[in-house]
Amino acid sequence: MVLAACASPAQLPPPPAPAGEPERLTIGTAATDTVGGWLPDGKTLSPFDVSNPIVSYLDPSLLAAVQEATRRAAAEGVDIRLTSGWRSKGFQQRLFDDGVQTYGSVDAAREFVASPAVSKHVEGKAVDIAPVEADKWLIANGAAFGLCQIFANEIWHFELATDEQGRCPPLKPNAAAG
Repeated sequence: MVLAACASPAQLPPPPAPAGEPERLTIGTAATDTVGGWLPDGKTLSPFDVSNPIVSYLDPSLLAAVQEATRRAAAEGVDIRLTSGWRSKGFQQRLFDDGVQTYGSVDAAREFVASPAVSKHVEGKAVDIAPVEADKWLIANGAAFGLCQIFANEIWHFELATDEQGRCPPLKPNAAAG
């Protein structure tokens, strides 16, 4: 469940219907946000698709690093795709609110979803990568581009974070440890 909740906001399950009530049909709160960073389930973006705000609103240094890593990975037969990048504050707030509802408390939600006040996605300084092969490739090779996995429970989340020697910082257990 942790992977699904973090990998894509559209994958957060709707709350269960009260006992005796039929299942409610929902399209999700994020479905109304077409420019705030939402992607439909299963859709990914090329890091070169700058027509989409998810990509074009990324910090220029991060975008350049992800694009260069994508070129190198492609030469090795690995396709790097984005499942998330820049997000509006409103969209991030909806993700956080969904997390509170899903996990039952603000403290529990913080382990999996950052608030808009601290989310690097809102600043355009974080990307979520897919598929898993691309995550693994970036974990092994991303430091050469300045890209680091930040949270142990999110193998898909990368930020520019290398030190002067080109090393990634130790993994934080989760977003709450941020």
